Amino acid sequence: MSETVVVVVPDADILASAVAARLVVRIIDAQAERGWASIVLTGGRVAAKVLRAVKELPASDAVDWSRIDLWWGDERFLPAGHPDRNETQARAALLDALALDPAHVHAMPASDGPDGDDAKAAAARYAHELAAAAKPGSSELPHFDVLMLGVGEDGHVASLFPEHPGVYETGTVAAVHNSPKPPPTRITLTMPTIQTAEEVWLIAAGKDKAAAAGMAIGGAGPKQVPAAGAVGTERTLWLLDRTAAANVPPQARSLR
Repeated sequence: MSETVVVVVPDADILASAVAARLVVRIIDAQAERGWASIVLTGGRVAAKVLRAVKELPASDAVDWSRIDLWWGDERFLPAGHPDRNETQARAALLDALALDPAHVHAMPASDGPDGDDAKAAAARYAHELAAAAKPGSSELPHFDVLMLGVGEDGHVASLFPEHPGVYETGTVAAVHNSPKPPPTRITLTMPTIQTAEEVWLIAAGKDKAAAAGMAIGGAGPKQVPAAGAVGTERTLWLLDRTAAANVPPQARSLR
């Protein structure tokens, strides 16, 4: 049975450092166990702080960065290199400083990529890339050791917004149009895809995330609060700073 753990730390800086340390250890463990690690990255301010913290950790030298697959949970459908793309921000924060195998850095397609401005075709392309990385005959998806997600003020995760068509998608990757948060066109992993990850980490800092975190941990419906549906097959880890945890009951902070 999957377990849920809620971890609360004093502030956003400590949160970023704590998540970075956990991530490095998890990658090292996965590589020791299987020879490889597969991580799904997220975007946003906290995500960039986490990646910068990874770069500063001496323990990151113990990671074999050539033996890791990096994926993204969602992406703003903008031209390659656009500063608002999650990929661009991740490269600036950490990835460009690592000895990664470019073939294993799986960025979501850009709006000036091979599919042009056809977000649906771009989503299908990413779904094909995921399927190609899956073990033969096993599934449409590779194994994800950790899938990281930021949590929006409205409870959205990736580009799955409350009651928006994306939360009802049943494929592996979806195009999102008319997003309530700009830009209006995005690509996202679907909730069924998110739920295949071994561990899902939900990361939030700031008092503007308190209502969403409280509702999700308290058992809200996943269509109304998508963060509530983001659970891992083995473990779901909520990583919050004190202000984001303001609406989380104290007893839930050691929930199993």
